[in-house]
Amino acid sequence: MGEDKALLPFGSFKTLTQFQLHRLQKIFKNVYISCRDARKFDFEASFIEDVRTEGIFAPTAGFVAIFAELQEERFFVLSVDAPFVGEEEIHNIFQNDTQESDATVARVFCEVQPMCGIYHRSLEKEFRTMLKTDTHKLGFLLKNSKTTYVDFEDEKPFVNLNHRHEYEEALKLLH
Repeated sequence: MGEDKALLPFGSFKTLTQFQLHRLQKIFKNVYISCRDARKFDFEASFIEDVRTEGIFAPTAGFVAIFAELQEERFFVLSVDAPFVGEEEIHNIFQNDTQESDATVARVFCEVQPMCGIYHRSLEKEFRTMLKTDTHKLGFLLKNSKTTYVDFEDEKPFVNLNHRHEYEEALKLLH
């Protein structure tokens, strides 16, 4: 993208992060923003800052911090750059989650969406090990855990805004 996508304007919101926060607060009682540094945001929210690591910028540091901060046995994760995952998709993921699962994540046409799913505390130790060994492949973790995959036919809700053209297309879809 060339810039911090979490800070890009989106819809009527100053940032994509505020857009996600606003819509997820309609679905969940508690919404937290996992980030490297909360000082970059100029709005009030519940932030969980990544554990400090040398040069590592991977979701693993966020997962370790979330497990340390929250006392919940499971939590739902959604990447900031997936603004079209809606209540229907989230509900479907929760409907398929079981206590026996380590994780329950979305999958579209065999493509796993690791940043759209539920993670259980049973994975906490594995995330700590991943961080310590500088291993950050969530797909590998999910493949080697008790993961429930929830298959979706429509890929549109799972579009990620990784490139400028995807961001511009997403802005058009809002109108």
